[in-house]
Amino acid sequence: MDCDWALEVMRKAPYITVSFTRADGSAYGVPLSLACTRDDVWYFHCAPEGDKLDALAVHPEVCLSAVTKCAPTVGPKDGSFTLQYRSAIAFGRAELVTDEKEKIYALRAICERFLPKHMDAFDEAIARSLHRTSVVRITLTSAPTGKRKQYDRNGDEMKYGRME
Repeated sequence: MDCDWALEVMRKAPYITVSFTRADGSAYGVPLSLACTRDDVWYFHCAPEGDKLDALAVHPEVCLSAVTKCAPTVGPKDGSFTLQYRSAIAFGRAELVTDEKEKIYALRAICERFLPKHMDAFDEAIARSLHRTSVVRITLTSAPTGKRKQYDRNGDEMKYGRME
């Protein structure tokens, strides 16, 4: 599936797994609550210390993986056990945000995505917690790609980018 389709999957996914490489070369993947401010700029927040920041200090390259509409199913025509899904993958470079204005901008984007009805409490939360919150910016280094497995109303698998 194309880049725009993949971006839509990423925007709708409640969590995106971000995979890091630790200093010793081992993999570390964790589902995070990301928000984008542009198609190629995504943010997450975390504690000011820990595995994510340790990994980014030595290997800033990351992989993002998102899945939506994931449902086990039986193939309508052949009875096979399968999974319907929509997925996207993207690669990027992560860096710690040090500018306070950008941190607040990113945290606002995250809060607007996940708690839009509670934005009246945002400024108080920032005043209380900004000093103990880290923000990481991921800039995508290539356009995301997507895949899916989905059946139409007639039970035929929709292949090769065919839309509903």
